[in-house]
Amino acid sequence: MPTAVLILATLTSGLVAGVYAFYAHTVMPGLRRSDDRTFVAGFQALDRAIVNPWFLATAFLGAPVLTGVAALLHVGEGTRAVLAWVVVALVLDLVTVAITVGVNVPANDRLKAAGHPDVIDVTAARAMFDERRWVRWNLVRVVLSVAAFAALAWSLVLVGRLG
Repeated sequence: MPTAVLILATLTSGLVAGVYAFYAHTVMPGLRRSDDRTFVAGFQALDRAIVNPWFLATAFLGAPVLTGVAALLHVGEGTRAVLAWVVVALVLDLVTVAITVGVNVPANDRLKAAGHPDVIDVTAARAMFDERRWVRWNLVRVVLSVAAFAALAWSLVLVGRLG
């Protein structure tokens, strides 16, 4: 059971890292090259689509929850090295969630609240969104989430060595 939870934590952590990385290397550079109306309409549509039960449960919240459960299941004399790496991943996951909730989501919500691109000043809405700040903090999320994934992957290696 502890190893199965650790595998699920690792998979969900990898999914989250992949989403943040995809935004960093594809979505935001693509939107950056677009005009203001396309940027606002595109980002609003993407944000509405990503806020769904599947993503929230399996990746965004699933990673820290499963990592926390994996940590609890690896408390014990023979698994301290595993526990240490799982706790590192958990801390990184929680910092990533805090950045998301404190920086990225408020910007997303402001852009959605600005209104439909056909009836608002899209240049002002895009400026209010603060694309550069959003991208900078997303890069921090990429680094932290990839590090969390790596820590969990290493913890699986250690579990394998324990036999």
